[in-house]
Amino acid sequence: MTLMENISEVTEFILVGLTDALELQVPLFLIFTLIYLITLFGNLGMTILILLDSRLRTPMYFFLSNLSLVDCVYASAVTPKLMVGFLTGDEIISYNACAAQMFFFVAFAIIESFLLASMAFDRHTAVCKPLHYTTTMTSTICALLVTSSYICGLLQSSIIVAFTFHLSFCHSIVINDFFCDILPLMALSCSDIYTNQIVLFTLAACNAFFTLLVILNSYLFIFIAILRMHSAEGQKKAFATCASHLTTVSIFYGTIIFMYLQPSSSHSMDTDKMASVFYTTIIPMLNPLVYSLRNKEVKSAFKKVAEKVKTSLSLAE
Repeated sequence: MTLMENISEVTEFILVGLTDALELQVPLFLIFTLIYLITLFGNLGMTILILLDSRLRTPMYFFLSNLSLVDCVYASAVTPKLMVGFLTGDEIISYNACAAQMFFFVAFAIIESFLLASMAFDRHTAVCKPLHYTTTMTSTICALLVTSSYICGLLQSSIIVAFTFHLSFCHSIVINDFFCDILPLMALSCSDIYTNQIVLFTLAACNAFFTLLVILNSYLFIFIAILRMHSAEGQKKAFATCASHLTTVSIFYGTIIFMYLQPSSSHSMDTDKMASVFYTTIIPMLNPLVYSLRNKEVKSAFKKVAEKVKTSLSLAE
């Protein structure tokens, strides 16, 4: 018996998808294809921009480049399969593919939460301790924070997937969702899922508590520091450095807490499905937009790169 087998010998699952309406399949395919392309080009573009512009080689943009890469993997774990389902009607996913999809989705969602906490600590240091910023946010510290985020995500995802796929699935193989999410899959099990619920809730609560504690504590001191500033211009500049990150944190944690930290009796699969669409496809697309539209340094770097490309094309002609 391999890791991805259980006593029920299930070999595949059937995903219900978002809708059965045939007339919506093509429009939804086009919409999610557009969202996915924006996600890939936006996040990869952000990463390339940070690599190309020396002004963006700071701790903040080091974290942002990793966040962009995480969003690419995060979205790619779910969206391509969803698009195939719209186009071909094939909603079947193999047992091992389901486990792999859950592993990557959960791992990179957790990694993103720890990266957002690291970015909050970075903003706290920049605003509250500007004179110590370069000595605190060294390349070693930044690398350690990012590496720890990846280790936490991969380790916890391994635990969750191992617990989930050791359950027996003998009632049904139809997952009431468009991807292999934890809660809909647990609902299919004929095993006792109490231990799984405890493990899932404990890990989710600990992650949310630790990362939100870092974020809220960081922003508490940031707001206190801003209020103590005598210059209105200084207050505006300090707030501007945090606005993009605060927006991203609010969207990400608001959705995750709604999904995983409410009692199981309060769950509605249809409501959860809509929330799933938001955090699996929309959030990864929004992050580069939030950081590019609200950040003067990113916009300036983009214009600089665009001018270089334009000049190169002109010379080539």
